[in-house]
Amino acid sequence: MISIKNEKQIKLMEESAEALKAALRAIEENIRPGVSTLYLNEVAENAMKKHGAIPAFKGVPCPYRGGKPYKWAICTSVNDEIIHGIPSSSVILKEGDIVSVDLGTYKNGWASDAGRTYGVGKISPVCEKLIKVAKDAFFVGIDQAVPGNRVGDISNAIQTYVEKQGFSLLREFQGHGIGQDMHEDPGVPNIGKKGTGPRLQAGMALAIEPMICEGKPDVYVKRDLWTIATVDKKMTSYYENTIVITNDGPKILTLD
Repeated sequence: MISIKNEKQIKLMEESAEALKAALRAIEENIRPGVSTLYLNEVAENAMKKHGAIPAFKGVPCPYRGGKPYKWAICTSVNDEIIHGIPSSSVILKEGDIVSVDLGTYKNGWASDAGRTYGVGKISPVCEKLIKVAKDAFFVGIDQAVPGNRVGDISNAIQTYVEKQGFSLLREFQGHGIGQDMHEDPGVPNIGKKGTGPRLQAGMALAIEPMICEGKPDVYVKRDLWTIATVDKKMTSYYENTIVITNDGPKILTLD
């Protein structure tokens, strides 16, 4: 069921998003060659706690049989890993890498969710384009996030833009509604047809997250039963924000 947030509830979501934005700033300040992804996890979690929030991802059940619940504050996916990568002291960022970071917070019972892809030092032109296209696709998508439109209008706008840039979109995963739970209705695919899906209303909160691949969108689950990576080993990028639909256009909660 899709929940419509009132002004008080949106304010609480904004407070949660403030803690998330602080964590994003801490991560961005520490992206450099020689840093481990586990260290990024530590600075992000410290920032969340400093702002009175808790990591939303800790304890999330593994979707695959035999996997253990997630125990980190963020996901760190490097290069051909597109989502759900696990922070590790043995994963050391090096010049030319790109790392996608996904994180969520709970504060006062309300969630926020966002993601970014960062270049490590000097990166290749294709990686620069991947990062830009993922971000631009988000903004193309939210141009359609207005009352009266449908979810498929967001999906189609993202798909059309990304494919025109020569990249592909992850099909098995999607954006989602958000509120007191991290994942709520409706689902927000990155591929779809105009005029399809649930009708958008003021007060709906959505996490919109284009996940794009340099090559083919075929992916597999690594042995850790969390990390999703491309079969062709080509690069990936990701960009996400939590938004609220209003009568005056979409309001982005997780962007400074």
